[in-house]
Amino acid sequence: MSNLPHPVVTEAAYLTLHYRLASADGTDIISTFAANPATLQLGNSQLAPFLEACLIGLEEGAHDTFELPPERAFGPRNPELIQRLSRGVLEQNSAPGDDYAIGDLVEFAAPSGGKFAGVLREINEETAVFDFNHPLAGQTLKFEVKIIGIL
Repeated sequence: MSNLPHPVVTEAAYLTLHYRLASADGTDIISTFAANPATLQLGNSQLAPFLEACLIGLEEGAHDTFELPPERAFGPRNPELIQRLSRGVLEQNSAPGDDYAIGDLVEFAAPSGGKFAGVLREINEETAVFDFNHPLAGQTLKFEVKIIGIL
């Protein structure tokens, strides 16, 4: 029975895999290789769509590494997403007594009712500068996968 074709990852596949997302220099951002593998359903936003796209068509047992330039990952850095806000706006989105340090990730309420987050880059008495780019924007990433099972 070994001439049966191996199952292949499809857009709605339920699979068990090990994966690792790393910076271009090989520093792990997230990895399951040293722990239990992940089990997930594609198309359910458990992985970013660009990572899911790498998996489509891989056979059970495949072990691959993909290099993803910013355009295929979290996008290039957008200078328009670095914004200076008044301290009033910051205080409206803070709990009383919140202290901030450069590098803090701060959540803001969006007009649509959702939330978005920015990294504090600069702060003074009147204003604060936030970077609303994804923290991995502008970076080339490595995505390593080992497909253990496809259901």
